[in-house]
Amino acid sequence: MNAEPGRSLPRTGPEGRTGTGRTPRTLGTLGTLRAYAFGAAGLLLAGCASMPDHGEIRPVEASQGVDSQVRVFGVPPSERASPQEVVDGFLEAMTSDDPQLQTARKYLTEEAAKNWKPGAAVTVLSAGLDRSSVQGEKDPAAPRFKVTGRMLATVDERSAYQPETSGGRYEEFLQLTQENKEWRIATPPSSLVLSESDFQRIYMPVNKYYFAGGTLVADPVYVRQRSDPDSRMDPTTQTVKSLLSGPSKWLGPVVTSHFPTGTELREGTKSLSYDGQNTLRVPLNDKVENVAQPQCQKMATQLLYTVKDLTGSRVDRVELVRADGKSSLCEVTEAAAAVIANRPPSPGHQYYVDKESRLQRMSLDPNRQEQQQEEASPVPGPLSGNPPFKVGSAAVSYDEKRAAVVSEDMHGLYVVNLTTAGPMPQPLLLAKGSKPAGFTAPSWDTAGDLWVADQDPQDPVLWRVPGGSGTPERVEVSGLDGRRITGLRTSPDGVRIALLLQQSESRKELFVGRIERPDDKGDASAVSVRELRPAAPQLADVTAMSWAPRGRLLVVGRESGGVVQARYMLADGSMVGAGLPGATGLEDVAASEDEKKPVVAYSGEDGIVWLPPGAQWRTVAAGGRAPVYPG
Repeated sequence: MNAEPGRSLPRTGPEGRTGTGRTPRTLGTLGTLRAYAFGAAGLLLAGCASMPDHGEIRPVEASQGVDSQVRVFGVPPSERASPQEVVDGFLEAMTSDDPQLQTARKYLTEEAAKNWKPGAAVTVLSAGLDRSSVQGEKDPAAPRFKVTGRMLATVDERSAYQPETSGGRYEEFLQLTQENKEWRIATPPSSLVLSESDFQRIYMPVNKYYFAGGTLVADPVYVRQRSDPDSRMDPTTQTVKSLLSGPSKWLGPVVTSHFPTGTELREGTKSLSYDGQNTLRVPLNDKVENVAQPQCQKMATQLLYTVKDLTGSRVDRVELVRADGKSSLCEVTEAAAAVIANRPPSPGHQYYVDKESRLQRMSLDPNRQEQQQEEASPVPGPLSGNPPFKVGSAAVSYDEKRAAVVSEDMHGLYVVNLTTAGPMPQPLLLAKGSKPAGFTAPSWDTAGDLWVADQDPQDPVLWRVPGGSGTPERVEVSGLDGRRITGLRTSPDGVRIALLLQQSESRKELFVGRIERPDDKGDASAVSVRELRPAAPQLADVTAMSWAPRGRLLVVGRESGGVVQARYMLADGSMVGAGLPGATGLEDVAASEDEKKPVVAYSGEDGIVWLPPGAQWRTVAAGGRAPVYPG
């Protein structure tokens, strides 16, 4: 393979942070939180695979470890190349950064090269392909090869990442024929086939946005970091095209696109650009001609949030343009889009349980230039006095007017008003199991419903309390397969729930399920959780998690044989290559949808610690535990 240095957009990860705090204790004095330098690894340029002329089974190595900022190009077939050389060369050329995959097409017959459209889907393998000759099975004069590998995931026609949960084996046959006295492949793979390392080098994760009710929801997808080989579109245009094609199949049942059916980019649009005022003009086809202004504003909001999520993109305004390419349909500014998006409010406090098992809160003053915390104080209301029980865990509603608390014995669930004083209410729900198999920590969703799971081994159940005060209802969760829920968090957008699942004494695994609610005002008990999918298949054990900005998850866990660390991950089960520095001693974690707020965590040795924007870890409450943000 040939390689040349190039430029690509970095993959989504934790953003740069700025600001300081006034608490003087820094990472250097924390007992278990150790600082690590995360430097870039040296670039490894893979050479072309050797090309023997025998038919034995052999691995075709992927471009292992190639950095995303290195561009890799294939080598065209040599004159009189053997069938084995043609197959090996083609498999390597598929991993190249050639925008139109022209080199790979040179290994195909003329008809196959013309009809091959690998950009429609991607098969991701855990490693490279194995290939073996099956020459002679049908026609000795027409060599045939079987290529196999272990499937890790697929990327479908809507660019959505789908983890392979059954450990499926990839298998396909490549039929060769002679054309102009040269061996060429007549039956190429139906999709692009890449190893995990090549996939991460060539593709990048982005979010496209749709509405669930009145709230904007992130739908993660993957696009090529450079021009798409089929459409010839750049990454921004690829992402917009994916947005217009509709939500992913997994998220589709619970979200809505405000673009009329059949909406596409104006014919011939391959690249979208910004003007001097950071306005992105997006020409659309005639399907949008009769769209009313309120709907158009929501369409533009979907576009603005989608494009802003592209790392390195700068857009303050989006203008939708009619099919004539000249007249404006509508436009939306960043400020107006923020109102239409209806995202959860920025939290005013952080909450935790102190060493006396009382619920405490710390204020964050949004008017201060330097982010810092106030002194902790007991939450107002009945919990500020001497409640009849000790607090084990808690969740605070998004408006910060109510707290759901689980007693320290994990047996009782209470909902307490934080705005007025009064007697302690009776428990809303009692767990059948007892510690350590009682209630999990609770979680609020944006609709004001409360969620908690009873870990009773004899009858594990997920509960939903409508409005936080209604009659508790059992929620059907498809795909539990005998596992019990040991932890949960509903997403800020209200349509997903992250579940920690455990079977017997085995390791804990992280899954994300889709929350489905009835379309009308029918029976509210019809709310269910569907299509669980692994959210951290790369980790051998997960101990804690929290939703993070832009539909991501912040996960505490360890890889097989590794140490416990905190990493950002996409909710679709693909890993984002970024972790929290010095986070090897964490046992619990909480992040806010507001990226300006610090990450809050629990360290068994140091208590409550946080990582403010641009600063180091610091202890803010020695002896504290169970940190949470509203939600």
